[in-house]
Amino acid sequence: MVRTLLTLLATALSLLVVDIIFPGVNIATFPVALIAAAAIGIVNAVIRPVIKVVSLPITLVTLGAFSLVVNGFCFWLAAALVPGFQVSGLLSFIIGPVILSFVNTFLSKYFAEKFPQLTSEESAN
Repeated sequence: MVRTLLTLLATALSLLVVDIIFPGVNIATFPVALIAAAAIGIVNAVIRPVIKVVSLPITLVTLGAFSLVVNGFCFWLAAALVPGFQVSGLLSFIIGPVILSFVNTFLSKYFAEKFPQLTSEESAN
């Protein structure tokens, strides 16, 4: 439970960083960022696997480059579901999720090092 909350917090903070860095991504408030983080998690868990399977042939032909489009579509879909979270422009559609991934990885590693007792597998059991 704590790991899930830390992941949600890391994703929300990452979205705020993307909002600051990239002008095509707009997030109104921190609560909107938390809701958007949850929406991204749900979209990535439910819809993204289906899209990846359906788009596998084109992903293979493009040597994996089409996966950026799949990630961008999922990012845009989460933005379409959450009022106050907007993605505008093709570059935001493609580069926004890449920046989100880098920042989220950094923050997740930070939380894991800062709070190892909360993020370890043993504490989850």
